[in-house]
Amino acid sequence: MRAVVQRVASASVEVEGNTVSAIGPGLLVLVGLHESDVDSDADYICRKVLNMRLFPNEETGKTWDHSVVQKNYEVLLVSQFTLYGILKGNKPDFHVAMPPEKAKPFYASLVEKFQKAYKQDAVKDGVFGAKMKVNLVNDGPVTMHLDSAQPSK
Repeated sequence: MRAVVQRVASASVEVEGNTVSAIGPGLLVLVGLHESDVDSDADYICRKVLNMRLFPNEETGKTWDHSVVQKNYEVLLVSQFTLYGILKGNKPDFHVAMPPEKAKPFYASLVEKFQKAYKQDAVKDGVFGAKMKVNLVNDGPVTMHLDSAQPSK
């Protein structure tokens, strides 16, 4: 599983001109599912994202000190199969991304995992498989890339 995590002042998702989800300060997480992902990959991504210390501690002045949970901020998850795109010449190939019929329930379980690990109303998501417009105000900018499985060297 691959996650691109962005610290945001705000973010939202639109589908067919309608806003389906919006958050204030927090994390926008673009999620790519690999064909071989299992529950332990989802557990890892959930744990790491919720505990990443990407926010400042105003009391101590430390820049990288608080997690989204400690700040009581929100999380917006957006499924993005293109994170596993591979260029073949100039054309993208998505054969290693999890097929949609398997990915949809797996992604739904990931959203639920985040909601149970944090707070249900603080974790929102886009619409799986829809053509979405993702709007964000990146704060920093801060963008981190996270993979659940590290390739062997």
